[in-house]
Amino acid sequence: MREESPDTPEQADWRREFADEARAERPDLAQLCLLIGTQADPGFGQAGIDAAQIELDRLAGLLPFGVSGARSWAVALGELLGTAGGFRGAPGDYQRLGSSLLHQVLRRRRGLPILLSVVWIEVARRAGAPVYGVALPGHFVVGFGAPDDLVLVDPFDGGRLLTGQDAGLLVAGATGAPLEPSMLAPAEPLDIVLRILNNIRAWAATRPERSDVQLWAVELSLLLPSHPARLRYEHAQLLVQRGDFLRGAAELEDYADVVAEVEPATAEVIRGRARSARAMLN
Repeated sequence: MREESPDTPEQADWRREFADEARAERPDLAQLCLLIGTQADPGFGQAGIDAAQIELDRLAGLLPFGVSGARSWAVALGELLGTAGGFRGAPGDYQRLGSSLLHQVLRRRRGLPILLSVVWIEVARRAGAPVYGVALPGHFVVGFGAPDDLVLVDPFDGGRLLTGQDAGLLVAGATGAPLEPSMLAPAEPLDIVLRILNNIRAWAATRPERSDVQLWAVELSLLLPSHPARLRYEHAQLLVQRGDFLRGAAELEDYADVVAEVEPATAEVIRGRARSARAMLN
């Protein structure tokens, strides 16, 4: 039996807004993260989005006037958000979907490294700080200043200032490899959003009863201008898993056509899965 889609007309409208924002000349990182929240929580709508944006504005207004220099900005944000605000993370936060939703992170002041980093980035940006995300493998952090005067902080650890050795240890712990200069490049907003959606997909993939979450996370990812082609295969598999056999089979066949030229054997396997999906209707 096919599972009913949890989408409401309002959620579909939010998806269209997400797609439009993702294709804007300068995508709004906070807005995109808040639009993700509309898919997780049907009751979270425009009023909630506005309240979250206002909270980011309020926090930015609490920063002292006249701050200059990368280190000074890092210290000021650490005092405001980490020390006074209590924004930080803990191991248990990895088990909560809410740790990947900006509006809940703003309310609970707990979240994954990347969502806490989004709070730092958005608050600092509003105050005029030279700030950007740094997508270290396995642990997202925030950078202040120019590459030759870079100051790194770890919002998950309350805004702890990171030395080059500290960053190297984070990378080595996640990958076993050394820190490469390219890893310190500023992360683009859409890359941050895709990484957040990847985290949500990974959370849901270990919880079969939450295939609905995995499905909308994949579908939002597919709305981004640039995304891994294999997401189309994951989407097709999820449709079949949730009982939408015809649509899943059609998407499997479309994906097989994409990979046929470079991996003909793989394409044939995928077409076989499409035939099996259609057979489940008989």
